[in-house]
Amino acid sequence: MIYPNNFEEKIGFLEIRQMLKDACLSNAGIRYVEQMRFISHFDALEVRLEQTNEFRQLMLMETGFPAVNFMDLTEVLTYLQTEGSSITQEEFFDLMLSLAAILAVKIYIAKRKEKYPQLASLDKQVIIDSSLVMQMEAIMNSKGQFKDSASDNLFRIRQSIHQLNSSMRNKIQQSLRMAKSKGWTRDDAEVTIRNGRAVIPMLAADKRKIKGFVHDESKTGQMVYLEPIELFDSNNEIRELELQERHEIARILLKFTESIHPDIESLLMAYKYLGMIDFIRAKAKLALNLEAIKPILNKTDDFYWREARHPLLFLAFRKKSKKVIPLNIGLNNDQRILVISGPNAGGKSVCLKTVGLLQYMLQCGLLVSMRENSEMRLFSDIFIDIGDEQSIENDLSTYSSHLTNIKNFLQKAKEKSLFLIDEFGTGTEPAIGGAIAEASLEQLNRKRAYGVVTTHYSNLKAMAKKGNGIVNAAMLFDTRELLPLYRLKVGQPGSSFAFEIARKIGLNEQILDRAKMKSGRKEIDLDQRLQEVELEKERNELKQKELEFTDSALKDLVDRYEALNSKLQAEKQTIIHKAKLEAKEVLRGANKLIENSIREIKESQAEKDKVKSLRREIEEVKGDLNKSLSQETPSPKKEIISTKEKKSQDIKVVEEKPIVGDEVRLIGQETVGKLEQIKGKNALVSFDSIKVSVKFDKLEKVKVKNRKPSGNRSNTQYNSILKNIHNRSINFEANIDIRGMRAEEALSFVKQWVDEAVLISRKDLEILHGTGNGILRQIIRDYLASVNEVESFKDAHVELGGSGKTLIRLN
Repeated sequence: MIYPNNFEEKIGFLEIRQMLKDACLSNAGIRYVEQMRFISHFDALEVRLEQTNEFRQLMLMETGFPAVNFMDLTEVLTYLQTEGSSITQEEFFDLMLSLAAILAVKIYIAKRKEKYPQLASLDKQVIIDSSLVMQMEAIMNSKGQFKDSASDNLFRIRQSIHQLNSSMRNKIQQSLRMAKSKGWTRDDAEVTIRNGRAVIPMLAADKRKIKGFVHDESKTGQMVYLEPIELFDSNNEIRELELQERHEIARILLKFTESIHPDIESLLMAYKYLGMIDFIRAKAKLALNLEAIKPILNKTDDFYWREARHPLLFLAFRKKSKKVIPLNIGLNNDQRILVISGPNAGGKSVCLKTVGLLQYMLQCGLLVSMRENSEMRLFSDIFIDIGDEQSIENDLSTYSSHLTNIKNFLQKAKEKSLFLIDEFGTGTEPAIGGAIAEASLEQLNRKRAYGVVTTHYSNLKAMAKKGNGIVNAAMLFDTRELLPLYRLKVGQPGSSFAFEIARKIGLNEQILDRAKMKSGRKEIDLDQRLQEVELEKERNELKQKELEFTDSALKDLVDRYEALNSKLQAEKQTIIHKAKLEAKEVLRGANKLIENSIREIKESQAEKDKVKSLRREIEEVKGDLNKSLSQETPSPKKEIISTKEKKSQDIKVVEEKPIVGDEVRLIGQETVGKLEQIKGKNALVSFDSIKVSVKFDKLEKVKVKNRKPSGNRSNTQYNSILKNIHNRSINFEANIDIRGMRAEEALSFVKQWVDEAVLISRKDLEILHGTGNGILRQIIRDYLASVNEVESFKDAHVELGGSGKTLIRLN
């Protein structure tokens, strides 16, 4: 049950329904939108949601869906069931195109039935003989005109008309040329049509020079339009033939109508199918526009929504390039009723309407705007009391209308009911209104109904106790900036901040002071302290998370720097060794050349002393080179340390394990810190004012001589690095869409993106590349397989993109 009658108007669903109508291609689809109703049966709703979700996936991953000629011929076919009725030429054309569209949709989905089983199951009762479409296409062309071959008689009639028209064109052209030569008409005159007859324009003074019939004259009366008498019989014969043509087309249409009489029921089912496909397509388009998903549907009484957004607010904000602050909300058997308090214009009513609209959308078979891991449940009833129902006709005041709604809630609510009440208890004297609201809420709680209410009344806030089914929630308010934060915090009541808001808008301080005295300082302070404590708690939690993140990020950067430094040094030694080997080869070749030269000198009887001297010099060069190559290659670690020692003459390494309080540095680094704590294999080191967790075996004890004041330079550098990493992390997008990119462009983009993710220590990533021919997917996955930092990658779940999306897990 949905209450009240104007429920859809109250929560904004009429706008959602209109969006669906605008997205439909046919009247049949629009009818389904108009008939869309609240569903409380689990299995029926699951099917409708899955149909919409499958079409959403189809629109994301596939191309070429035949969304053309979605026309509804239901009324025409219903009329044709009447005996003696006949289809018109225009209706025949529409029927031909729309039946071809239905067949195209059936074939398109049938080819993908493994991916989209719920959509494929829709056409089980749809039977269309493809020969029927072929028969119609043999009768009519793509422009809606009957083909000459539609029947033998039609072919004969049109041939006769064609021959007569050809003969008449020759005759009237002869008459026109004669009239021009005699000066009876203008030189630029042409044959024209008047009253369906071919005529020639002639000067009025010369109209009797050619025998014939005048069908018209110009406005000035200077020209007349004359049909030569020799054309009269031919024109009459053509008129008779055209009448025969119309009769023949009517006969063909009647014969066709009679032939499809036995199949009309099947054809009507086909158009229901087309309307349903159109309707589901409209729902999928809306889901894509709202960035909506299919949530986890629970059969239990619990639900938890993650990052839920009001659909209409989301669309309005997107036009202004603004973002909606999402809502996280959940209820269960232990916490069935949520009492939301907080300042005016702080988002309480929006929160309430978001709950009502999204729950109603879900139970109408629509996807909802929240995160995919959100959990939703079904309710058998939704009751709302939102806005002013004042009625002059029914003699109802605002408060009377609220009481009428509450009366209905109390009578009809049960365990599977959801009630939403805005500003519970307002509209009358506060003490009495608050008392009635409290008693009503107690009764609804005893019925174990689920609900969300907003209020400013302290007695309703005080109802929440552990285990009684009622829980408080607050719309947070920044007491420093005096601005609402539009964030829901479950677990404690909120303050209305009436005095703070009044002060901000400039209300007189004396009035505010007197108001505080009258209201009671204790209550004001309590509300304010509760909110301030909660905000301070949030700020501390945020700072703690930032510190943990920066600590982890800096540690990761240090480890990566050390690994890179060692790798570079190893490559350096490899390159040097390779160069020496190449030099040895060169010298070996030169040696052979010199030996040959010596042999030639000896053979040519050169001086022996000169030969001996030359040989001795060669042997010395060989000896020096071999000695150089045989020397042990220094390890990268030793070279780094020696280099650092040259650069840092005031730092001396102490050959013993450091203990807490010692000055230490990372091996191979210059910056000196103080060892604060040792935890197993890890150590906490303070570098200026920044504390970093590192591996203990990466540290070495040092002694610093002639220490110079460090000032804030190192601290500033570290802060700059951490700020840069933090900013990158905030702006980093873990989900990217590369559809439409060229292969080289996509690969370059993905490489930079993965590098950025590694730098800021992001673990889970998603790439939407689409299905297509699979080329882009293969290129991206080949690259990912070559990256050491990639732990794994795989297809997304079929409901979340399947092979069109790759999920990545980094080390």
